[in-house]
Order: sequence, then structure tokens, then C-alpha cells
Amino acid sequence: MPVLMNSEVYYRTHEACRMANISRSTLLRWVRNGIVRDTTHRDRRGWRLFMVAYIQMLKFEANRLR
Repeated sequence: MPVLMNSEVYYRTHEACRMANISRSTLLRWVRNGIVRDTTHRDRRGWRLFMVAYIQMLKFEANRLR
């Protein structure tokens, strides 16, 4: 379920991964290896929150040819 914060919509990790059609482990590996930067938005529990623009970037990276 999306989170509304400061009139912005944010998605949790599993939602962002589902929307970008990647696995959670892929996302975390990309962050660890510096392929994508980690999100700066976290909820009060410290869980990552993703904006739509970040999810679009994940989709681009997932479909990029190497």
C-alpha cells in the first residue's frame, strides 16, 4: 500500500520491485554495487520508501542492455 507523506506518494521496497519487475535481492545488490544509489527516504522503522521517479529509473536500469 503506497504511503502519502508531504503530499508525495511513496512505495515500499516490495511494491517498487514489483513495479520495476525486479527482485528485492536484485535491488539490494544494485545498491550495494553502486549501480543505483540508495533512496534517501525512509519511514519511521527505517524501511526504504521510493518515489515514482526512482521506480522509473529502476525500470530503465532493468531494461538496459549491457
